[in-house]
Amino acid sequence: MKDQLQLGDDEFGQMMMVLKEPVTQANHKEFKFLDGEMQEIAPDIWAMPAYMTEDDDFTMFFLTTQIESGETVVAFATGNLQGTDFRLSEPMITGTGLNQLNVDHPDRAKRVLKFLNDISRADEGSWRMVD
Repeated sequence: MKDQLQLGDDEFGQMMMVLKEPVTQANHKEFKFLDGEMQEIAPDIWAMPAYMTEDDDFTMFFLTTQIESGETVVAFATGNLQGTDFRLSEPMITGTGLNQLNVDHPDRAKRVLKFLNDISRADEGSWRMVD
């Protein structure tokens, strides 16, 4: 593994952001990105736009949920409109989602990465390599 992982690196795609505390009704407003705010879309699953514009069909959403280990993670999902239903893709690892966003929207990917790094610097989460 490289010493300094960079956005876009294959190895970066294996990085997962793990939060110290789950997102809840009491704290969800602390996780704001640009004009977005976390919304509970299913029990204990929260989502917020990471990239969504009127002139682009591509969308990317932050997702926070607990995984089997009991840890709360930040994942990503893309969104698509199927008829009148808006659906999210299967969740993807934090780094994988950032790498996908970086392909066509590198400036936004850097901004999202800064947001996640700010969470880490505030000691509210940490980056971890997953298999």
